Amino acid sequence: MALTLVAPSVDLYAAWREAHAEWGPGLHEDGFGLAATDQVGTVEGFTAWVERVRTGAGTSRWIVEDRRVLGGIGLRHQLNERTGHIGYGVRPSARGRGVASWALGAILQEARALGLQRVLVVCLADNPASARTIERNGGVLEEIRGPVRRYWIELPAAGEPGVPAEEGADG
Repeated sequence: MALTLVAPSVDLYAAWREAHAEWGPGLHEDGFGLAATDQVGTVEGFTAWVERVRTGAGTSRWIVEDRRVLGGIGLRHQLNERTGHIGYGVRPSARGRGVASWALGAILQEARALGLQRVLVVCLADNPASARTIERNGGVLEEIRGPVRRYWIELPAAGEPGVPAEEGADG
């Protein structure tokens, strides 16, 4: 599996639209930073949305394999108690391959490079696959608050024990 995290790009318009269509109408696509007001159905609207996401306060990445958009992952540089630091989503046809686990591991490296010492990652309590993804990446359950599981992941500084020298794709 040759996965990469890439900054959102207008060059991937057709590939992103294919992934977006696979989720279907009305379904939430975590990790893309898509708001209800974004008009991504036209090239102009998509271009405006990509620019907004690229210049926002966080780090947005698309999970890409062979120019096929498999999902998205976003890193908020400031803690949001409700949604945590990181949100991600993988299109249905790419699930079960370790894509989310790989992407979370990769974005954790970016969080560490930004100097974050720990991050909050949340998922729905009834989403065991996402819970496993977070736990595989060092997530420690803080609590279940209503419909949400809250996990903290410690990010030791580079060179400290527990920091891998290099990570590859799993799956």
